[in-house]
Amino acid sequence: MHETLALEVRGVSKAFGPIQALKDVSFGLRKGEIHALAGENGAGKSTLMNIVDGILKPDRGEIFVGGSKAEMTSSEKAQQLGIGFVHQEIALCADISVAENIFMAATNRRRALFMNYGELREKARAVLAALGDIDPDLPVENLSISEQQIVEIAKALTLDCSVLILDEPTAALTEREAGKLFAIMAELKRRGISIIYISHRMAEIFGNCDRITILRDGRYVCTEEISGMTPEAVVGRMVGRHLGDLYPEKKVSSADAPMLLSVEGLGDGDRFRDVSFELREKEILGIAGLIGAGRTEIALGVCGLRRTVSGKVTLQGRDVTPENYADSISNGIVYLSEDRKGAGIFLDLPIAANVSALRAEQVSTPYGFIDRTRERAQASRLGDALNLKRGSIDDPVSTLSGGNQQKVAIAKMLSVDPKVILLDEPTRGVDVGAKAEIHRILRDLANDGTGIVAISSELPELIGLCDRVIVIHEGRIAGEVSGAEMTEDNIIRLASGLAPAQGERA
Repeated sequence: MHETLALEVRGVSKAFGPIQALKDVSFGLRKGEIHALAGENGAGKSTLMNIVDGILKPDRGEIFVGGSKAEMTSSEKAQQLGIGFVHQEIALCADISVAENIFMAATNRRRALFMNYGELREKARAVLAALGDIDPDLPVENLSISEQQIVEIAKALTLDCSVLILDEPTAALTEREAGKLFAIMAELKRRGISIIYISHRMAEIFGNCDRITILRDGRYVCTEEISGMTPEAVVGRMVGRHLGDLYPEKKVSSADAPMLLSVEGLGDGDRFRDVSFELREKEILGIAGLIGAGRTEIALGVCGLRRTVSGKVTLQGRDVTPENYADSISNGIVYLSEDRKGAGIFLDLPIAANVSALRAEQVSTPYGFIDRTRERAQASRLGDALNLKRGSIDDPVSTLSGGNQQKVAIAKMLSVDPKVILLDEPTRGVDVGAKAEIHRILRDLANDGTGIVAISSELPELIGLCDRVIVIHEGRIAGEVSGAEMTEDNIIRLASGLAPAQGERA
């Protein structure tokens, strides 16, 4: 590398015990470019960026910023050298305001005795104006995941950085919010700021990035100009094997198939009302809509995790309208949260304990103690069925990749032998290989008789995976699409409160 680079990594290696996370990886970031960093979960992307940000210390290798060798001893040191990092995992202080979170680094450097909160609010409002309509006075704990992600991005934009690392920044954003972020990235690039963009979404990489570096199994694979690559070529180099189709073949659904789940006139008196839909045997039903439209709230209402004031839930012809989630589990209806690490799994607990957590009495002795042998056997059986890549079944879930953590969350649902599973963003934050596996798992479950309802912000996923899609707009069902009518244009129009394109109905 002969040019002066904004950031250069030379021959970096890092091991965690016997696991070699990175081996002799080199990477160069030009000034004023948007550079994609791609690879499956576990490829070493986050480890490499954590070394650049001073969170981890490399075993070997060097880092250069603006041509000068740098010792990244801490995140604060990295910030001082002009490196900003928006992590995939949200790390905000929940009990203080949006404004205080955005300017936390600047506040820590202040030496003044008193804080001018009025000035802080106005500065935060100005930064947020380009991203979204969020009240800077609100406590972060009152925000949705999407809004918290926007605050994380706003926080990074306040740093006077020459290099900005974005790790899956759109995972929780709507298309409109993501579009605003892309416009900001283009402006930062115009100003000479360099961006490292980590994403599993090929459309985002090819729509915004100049070059791409691919890692696989902790090793450097290649760096290429985006203009000379195709999504298929990128995926092939990421996985190092033939991936096959991302979406499994759909079965021909019939309106005459037996009814599995029926929801009639469901409402919570606040976020959604008069919601009615049906799920038939052997089909996957999708739920689409803009974030904030009420998609998640409807799913929570169906399974008793959110109070409802009207409506009825019927399973195989039997009224199972839940009073609480325990009722729902007993009747065979379970929910997988979009917030996998906050509400889907217990990161510090063993895999086996996670799988049994939904109904521990299944693996308990008559005296109420957990039978560890039965618990391990259950987890091993379900893990093998889902092709869970793991070490010991007693290892903490935190040792697994994102895709395998999601498989543990699915195994936890399957442990109670459910009749219907409602999954919120089932492949958020997992790589393309794991996505294909999860799609296959969901289709196999549907074919075997388990009802699947999938909420997703990724329209290609809804179209590729689901047999039908209902679209939510402002708490109501705006329409339903299936077959040839199931297009991105029709779904977006319905989600925005518009009629489908002329000549197509919903």
